[in-house]
Amino acid sequence: MTPYALAELNSPIGKRLVSLSQNESLQPPSPLAIAAAADALASAQLYPDPDWSALRIALGTTHDIAPGDILCGNGSMELISSLTLAFANPQNAVLAPAHAYPFFRTAAQLAQARFDTAPEKHGQVSVDALLAAVRSDTRIVFVANPGNPTGTRISRPELLRLREGLRADIMLVIDEAYGEFADHLNEPMFDLVKRGDVVVLRTFSKAYGLAGMRVGWGVFPAQIAEHVRKVMNPNNISVAGQATASAALKDHAYMRATCLRTATERDRFISHLRAAGFDVAESFTNFALIRFGNADAAKCADNALRAEGVFLRAQGGAGLPDCLRVTIGEPDDMNLTAALLKRWKEGEKT
Repeated sequence: MTPYALAELNSPIGKRLVSLSQNESLQPPSPLAIAAAADALASAQLYPDPDWSALRIALGTTHDIAPGDILCGNGSMELISSLTLAFANPQNAVLAPAHAYPFFRTAAQLAQARFDTAPEKHGQVSVDALLAAVRSDTRIVFVANPGNPTGTRISRPELLRLREGLRADIMLVIDEAYGEFADHLNEPMFDLVKRGDVVVLRTFSKAYGLAGMRVGWGVFPAQIAEHVRKVMNPNNISVAGQATASAALKDHAYMRATCLRTATERDRFISHLRAAGFDVAESFTNFALIRFGNADAAKCADNALRAEGVFLRAQGGAGLPDCLRVTIGEPDDMNLTAALLKRWKEGEKT
């Protein structure tokens, strides 16, 4: 099959559905993780370890972090919401970049805190804009790095500049849900937690292919972790989830191979779309953000793809109504998506 050829659009009967909207991994979990999940069923009659003991030790060994500094959640979403519930309220505010992960806003709403945003610059977090948007009642600043849905990232020096520019009573939360896809840049942020005013979050949902297991984790200063645990479900991660995540950490080579394969396909896909005249941002994640001329064009392209059974994610909720986000999937799915987008673009010209 010729990559990105229109010939692949010709389906003999009907159309298969292709979901590229959830930022799921293009590969299943490591065989070690799958085996661990099966073995864990033998203990399914027991409640899970509320302290995630084995998982914390495995995480600490992998990342050279003290296990006691780690909290684990039902996906990183639980940690985000618990942080906000513990430290934000109707008398203060949460701040994030304008096109940040939409759940930051949801978490603030759950805490009944005001949610403020700062403009981004060319689809990238602006430290200057965030610092200018700080108010006297700002309590938490959320930054996803790499960002979702933008896929862009800012450097460690810029994050350090942000932290130094914030008041001491403002907590900086760095959400690294896609961190493994940028680890090759060697700009770790876990050491900032020692300051006492920074939290760094990660998840097993993306690079490890465990979205269905709902396992997130983070590194927390002790004084912050103490309050966060008070609002967390003590039995938040299942027996199978803890066992699977622990086993996945033992297969580092598999995870790195998943990231490399994803990045290779992502860059190939972006290159072909750019060659066809599409505006696609550089990405450090397992997805790409496509910017169209306006919101109507993005909706039109989305409808054309859906008519052929391909589902991307519209980004109006993130303040980007002129954009579609596409998860990087198997090559055949990416070939089909690119071919459909090219056909749509050609139709727009006629």
